[in-house]
Amino acid sequence: MTETILANATLVLPDATATGAVCLRDGLIHDIDTGAAMPSGALDMQGDMLLPGLIELHTDNLERHIAPRPGVNWPHASAIVAHDAELSSVGITTVFDAMRVGSVVSNARTNYGKYARQLATELMDLRARDALRISHYLHLRAEVCSETLLEELAEFTADDRVGIVSLMDHTPGERQFRDLDKLKTYVCGKHGLSEDEFADHVASQRSLRQRLGDAHEAGAVAAARRLGAALASHDDTTAAQVATSAGHGATIAEFPTTQEAAAASHERAIAVMMGAPNLIRGGSHSGNVAAADLAEAGLIDIMSSDYVPSALLSAAVVLGDLWDDMARGIATVTDAPARATGLSDRGRIAPGLRADLIRVARIDGTPVLRGTWVRGMRAA
Repeated sequence: MTETILANATLVLPDATATGAVCLRDGLIHDIDTGAAMPSGALDMQGDMLLPGLIELHTDNLERHIAPRPGVNWPHASAIVAHDAELSSVGITTVFDAMRVGSVVSNARTNYGKYARQLATELMDLRARDALRISHYLHLRAEVCSETLLEELAEFTADDRVGIVSLMDHTPGERQFRDLDKLKTYVCGKHGLSEDEFADHVASQRSLRQRLGDAHEAGAVAAARRLGAALASHDDTTAAQVATSAGHGATIAEFPTTQEAAAASHERAIAVMMGAPNLIRGGSHSGNVAAADLAEAGLIDIMSSDYVPSALLSAAVVLGDLWDDMARGIATVTDAPARATGLSDRGRIAPGLRADLIRVARIDGTPVLRGTWVRGMRAA
């Protein structure tokens, strides 16, 4: 039997905060004591917050590690291990690693080639060898505007721990990039395209959507059902698009671009997820709705670090302060994402759940991670 007691902590429980101690035994939360006593042999948390481990549903961070520069393909095993260590260091104990499925083989300039199946196999192999610190699931980002989506989805089975399939429609002039000038800034900055090359890119993407979009959308919805994964919409903009997503069976709305879409998602019991960088920066880099505005309207259920892993903890604390309810803010990165993906064994500090916990201090208001435990073992 292995046992650890974390005492003199500010426990962030599902509905409140309280001073107390948590006993971790054999990888699970064994007991919670909301008294002020310091049990013998306990680790003193010195009043710091003790939270459930953070759960990340949509992060591009692994892609950043395997392609740290344009044209650079980093060795995957090293990239996966570095990505895993980075997430544990910012308090993330469960991650749904986002991997693009769907390539455009006829235009390699603005699209990466197929990679998800190989990377997923390597990730699962490292997991089986106990080489990773935290819990990993897959999030397949199904690119509707592609040429190979259905073939790539067919390579995944129920054994691959696919927890989310998201419908990614990046048709120029729609959804995230309704403003073509914003798209031009993003694509040309990332790929160094000329004016003519950008025009060709726009025409090509629109053509793919027209020719294959409906079949790819239907195929991705079917794949989510086959894999037993939650289905997520992405960048819904109008109530009509939300209605379509609901008809597909979507239960998560990733980054709705307008308050109209966020409100329509709430009305249909679709959990609204927003990006932590949007909240912390004070707005969307694409010019879409500000996360802070949705928070003020009570329209945020889940936060995602998106492209900055350390932003997840910061955003949850910002929401806790904004709502004057730290338990509610922390739930957007713990309990709510766990529920949205059917993970009933984590996301809360409660007896019998996984002992995935983080210790957080606040220094001049800024949350600072001081410890990460995964299944009761120190991971960072």
